Amino acid sequence: MRAEFADFACASFPAGYHTGKPFGVRRMFDDVSSLIRTNPPALHYGAAVTDFDADGRPEFVVAGFGGPNRVLRWDGKQLWDIAPRSVADPDRQTLSLIAGDVDGDGREELYAMHADTFAGPKTHPDRLFDHDPTSGRWHDLLSHPANRHGRNAVAGRSVAALDRRGTGRYGFFVANFDRPMGYYEMSGDGRLVDLAPALGLNLCTGGRGVWAGPLASDRTDILCVNEHGANFLFRNTGLGTFLEIAHDVRLADPDEHARGVTVLDADGDGRLDVVWGNWDGPHRLMLRTPDGRFKDRATPAMALPSRVRTVIAADFDNDGFEELFFNNLGEPNRLFRRTEGEWRLSDPGPATLPHGAGTGAAVADIDGDGVLELLVCHGEASEQPLALFKSAAAGHNWVRFAPVTRFGAPARGATVRLTSGGRTQVRVIDGGSGYLCQMEPVAHFGLGELTNAESVRVTWPDGAEVVLRTPGIRATHRVEYPRG
Repeated sequence: MRAEFADFACASFPAGYHTGKPFGVRRMFDDVSSLIRTNPPALHYGAAVTDFDADGRPEFVVAGFGGPNRVLRWDGKQLWDIAPRSVADPDRQTLSLIAGDVDGDGREELYAMHADTFAGPKTHPDRLFDHDPTSGRWHDLLSHPANRHGRNAVAGRSVAALDRRGTGRYGFFVANFDRPMGYYEMSGDGRLVDLAPALGLNLCTGGRGVWAGPLASDRTDILCVNEHGANFLFRNTGLGTFLEIAHDVRLADPDEHARGVTVLDADGDGRLDVVWGNWDGPHRLMLRTPDGRFKDRATPAMALPSRVRTVIAADFDNDGFEELFFNNLGEPNRLFRRTEGEWRLSDPGPATLPHGAGTGAAVADIDGDGVLELLVCHGEASEQPLALFKSAAAGHNWVRFAPVTRFGAPARGATVRLTSGGRTQVRVIDGGSGYLCQMEPVAHFGLGELTNAESVRVTWPDGAEVVLRTPGIRATHRVEYPRG
């Protein structure tokens, strides 16, 4: 695959972009990569965020390609790699590590997508790492003899964790490449099985990026953006099965080659819209129309083709409005802010990384100060260190919500709506997004100069709801699943 990206073509940017000069606003990020204690050049692909060691704080989990996977834990001063050898798995080529509680024990497992080939059957099937509370060790559930027929043994790219029935137990949707999509879930007798054929998910094309959440229904749907064919939007029927409707809602985009995808309320109307990047093609900002379909409203600067990988939506500066970060391979990264109702190119500062071989990226408040960190991975074209960035956030207020399932694990796919200051912000607890990646399982809201949050509504994948009145700001609130 690396040969595919040997030559870089730099897109045309406004004067000053490469040098970090401002575009009428201060630069967004400072480089804090020195906080990573050990950070050698390497090939890294996807990144995820999960509470790996069950201490109540998140860790970055980074996929190593021909080298060890990494688990980066904040110790109060630096990020240390705490990956046990079983999870580091240094002899495999890992593209994606995605977390989800597949067995309902209240602790997330890690699905590892491997890629010793990039199309067709592969030598090393994927793994599913599970923590054994008795021994304290992590082991691969998919190496158990009962699960060997349920392993994904073909080349894939992105993975997403989803609770398709609202039970609190998650399955993993796998975007395979030139082979049918897979969906792996634990059966009643404890076996991992591929249910994609039974659920209507086993379509075939060049699978790339995946996002899971309530986009076409009030349950967990699956958006899979592809190359060599149309995108897929699998609408949850409410019965746990799916219908593919991308063409019907104008999200198919069959002539482009997608990579990263994310979802946000891009126009402030309270409804979820879609952003994805197309490889060397026009990027899309798909706003929802009154009839429930979507229309591309990307500005020329946003649509400008690039060798895009991960696309992230997050409120990095806590001003109450999400930004969009496009992570590119071999050319400058881009940052967009919505000001005066328009999405405008902004200055990422050192996160521009004009020569970065960008692959995955993920966000989390890794140090617990209420300001998001952005971890950018590099690889594929050349070995490079990880990069870590943070916004000064200008003293803005914030509040965070961490819904959990009935078992106590992160409720990925839950929707959180915060109302304050005459407007409503919406977030979906991430099951998988960007490209090869997964963000922290927390709804992070910047508040700008506001000093209170009026109300918060949390909706779980099964439709259960909780409303919180005037939750305290500058805090992270754990929200329990409603009982009775």
